[in-house]
Amino acid sequence: MRGFNTRAGVNPYDSWAHILDCGDIPVTPFDNGLALRQMSEAFVELGSRPPPPHSSASSSQSSSYLDTSRLITLGGDHSIALPALRALRAKHGRPIAVVHFDAHLDTWHPAKYPSAWFDPTDETTQSFFTHGTMFWMAAREGLIANGSSVHAGLRCRVAVGDEDEDTTQGWVRIATDDIDELGVVGIADRIVQQVGTEAPVYLSIDIDTIDPGLAPGTGTPEPGGWTTRELIRILRGIEGLNLVGADVVEVAPSYDGNGEQTAQAAAQIVFEILSSMVKRGIEEQEKATGEEKGRKDEL
Repeated sequence: MRGFNTRAGVNPYDSWAHILDCGDIPVTPFDNGLALRQMSEAFVELGSRPPPPHSSASSSQSSSYLDTSRLITLGGDHSIALPALRALRAKHGRPIAVVHFDAHLDTWHPAKYPSAWFDPTDETTQSFFTHGTMFWMAAREGLIANGSSVHAGLRCRVAVGDEDEDTTQGWVRIATDDIDELGVVGIADRIVQQVGTEAPVYLSIDIDTIDPGLAPGTGTPEPGGWTTRELIRILRGIEGLNLVGADVVEVAPSYDGNGEQTAQAAAQIVFEILSSMVKRGIEEQEKATGEEKGRKDEL
């Protein structure tokens, strides 16, 4: 199979990583609370499984990076980020930095969607869990690293107080239009500077980051987005992050064009994420090999 990624300089399918398709998580469409529980338990189960023995490096090249399983989730509704972060917080024992590509904040307080049917102070309300509130919930649960998480590609309409709440949760915001001044390299550099290269990072990519003229198959399109190529270039620029999990979400095939350009863009983005995870592992192997050689030279 021709799997070599010319942008990344690596074939993710022909390296140290053992790549598995874990299939679909069975989720009920009738009970929001049960669906969240199903997803949370599934992510914990999948994330806790050790990598196969033959995919690990030799003892002289072993590292925690190579010996840790990682999940890339495809969606679907963006709310899957909450159960993923729950599992990662438990696995790594610390809050997770989030790099969030999206036209929207997704940190809104659920009561910002007014209704006479619920108590806005009751955080156990099932309808609070949506694709626009999951990062608010994650912040309330202490899952997100405050001060080292980033939104990129923002261009949505907001209400008074939305950005203040977002700032309180510790996010840095990069607007879509910032690319005009910073360029793709500047956007990538700003993300890396904010997050760092050692902290565990969850990469969450809403396909509506891309302009709807290029990726129409999504439920909440916002005109004026980045091109597919610009987003891929930015992803290549942040390949040094310590990715412990990722998602590509909000792809809605029923809204896609005849050429399925949205699905193709999403598939390419997943390929780039996978390439970054594997490339980082190769670099960890080389680092371990160099350290081993250094110790032998001293002897």
